[in-house]
Amino acid sequence: MKPDNIFAAIPDNPEKEIFERLAGHGQVSIERIISRGQASPEDGWYDQDTSEWVIVLQGEARLSFEDRASVHLRAGDYLNLPAHCKHRVDWTPQDLETVWLAVHYPG
Repeated sequence: MKPDNIFAAIPDNPEKEIFERLAGHGQVSIERIISRGQASPEDGWYDQDTSEWVIVLQGEARLSFEDRASVHLRAGDYLNLPAHCKHRVDWTPQDLETVWLAVHYPG
């Protein structure tokens, strides 16, 4: 068996966010997300049926929530987002890839 690396095969200047499923079973999914200057659409919210635990492994990001709260995440910061916690990505830097690890699980 050969290991993979979470930082391998990151494309230069992706035009849109990249979501890659790394593993999972049933209602549990583990994915790598790569952002570079991307943000959620101004009029859109993520409103997921599952809960999501997410950590920023590289880079940084700013998330906002429907209640108008926001949080700035840097490498090593993580959040647990309950199912139907409406959130959006406001900002990721354009000069550095932000690499996230997300675990989706029943909420």
